[in-house]
Amino acid sequence: MDKIYCALGFMSGTSGDGVDSSIIKSDGKDQIFIENNEYNTFPSYLADEIHSIRDKIQESADLNKFNDKIINLEKKLTEFHAEIANKIIKNNNVDIIGFHGQTIFHNSHEKISKQIGDGKKLSKLTKRPVVFDFRQNDIKNGGEGAPLTPIYHTAMVKNLKKNNEIKLPITILNIGGISNITIIHKDYKITSMDIGPGNCLIDKWIRLNSNKKFDENGNLAKSGKIDNFLLNQSLDTYYNQSVSRKKSLDINDFDISFARGLSLENGAATITEFTVEILSKKISNNNIYVCGGGRKNNFMVERLQKKSKNKIILIDEMGINGDFIESQAFAYLGIRSYLNLPISFPTTTGCKEPSTGGVIIKNF
Repeated sequence: MDKIYCALGFMSGTSGDGVDSSIIKSDGKDQIFIENNEYNTFPSYLADEIHSIRDKIQESADLNKFNDKIINLEKKLTEFHAEIANKIIKNNNVDIIGFHGQTIFHNSHEKISKQIGDGKKLSKLTKRPVVFDFRQNDIKNGGEGAPLTPIYHTAMVKNLKKNNEIKLPITILNIGGISNITIIHKDYKITSMDIGPGNCLIDKWIRLNSNKKFDENGNLAKSGKIDNFLLNQSLDTYYNQSVSRKKSLDINDFDISFARGLSLENGAATITEFTVEILSKKISNNNIYVCGGGRKNNFMVERLQKKSKNKIILIDEMGINGDFIESQAFAYLGIRSYLNLPISFPTTTGCKEPSTGGVIIKNF
């Protein structure tokens, strides 16, 4: 029997609002035991700084231009993760930390993906081996650096299938800042890709036009009216751009300028419909299990169901908390990287051959 490792996984997504943390025990293959999940909100100064940096970095040259600010933010971000980790480690015998970090720039065409988070510093502060910088090895092997969660989705589904809770093939739709899908076929082969915006456009509209951070339950969009002229115009523009054909996406691949001049509610409605239109064209003919923060936008999920021929099911109905799949995934990927097992594949990121990933640091 393969050794079971205890790993702490961290995920701070494009929403930039906080950190998801998960403890799992796994052999890095098919055995997964979820021990703990928790969420910690960023202090407002840290969230504001993350959004400020992200808004400034529109192209790769900006990474050098704002290097000092990035280094300063990375230090604060790492220390925040270390505080969380040390509280969790007190009650759990953690072998490895999988540290995703905060994505501040991703451009698959340029083969650049920048996550900030100092793995060496985190290892020193927690006295644990840390696996971080998960995307670079995939990019070196011809991949786009994302999505990385499909191998965890597959292991998760194998556990559900073992208990006859699920039938293949299925599609897992993760609606985070960006939306991606993992299609798990009957033979457990996987295909995956980013398919469009998730929460990123709606969240940005709400942040810039109100004192709220997001559209809770989609209530603002539901109360607004869609501007069909602007919607159709923006969709035409999107589909005529090469970004609509990319396998991995960044929030900089989209903007909300088409909604300029609309009221808060009408802008939310139009941007939500823009998001739903793009996603509905890319989800497959299987049953669709939805995870990620976007599944809590009831109005968006309802609109997506109306445009889909297939049943859309919240993954929570399978007894899985849809908030923490990505933090669990990075705990799992940390174990796989530690064991030198592949985390990305030609059918997920477009890499030339299955690739391991993650820099392993022991700094204590």
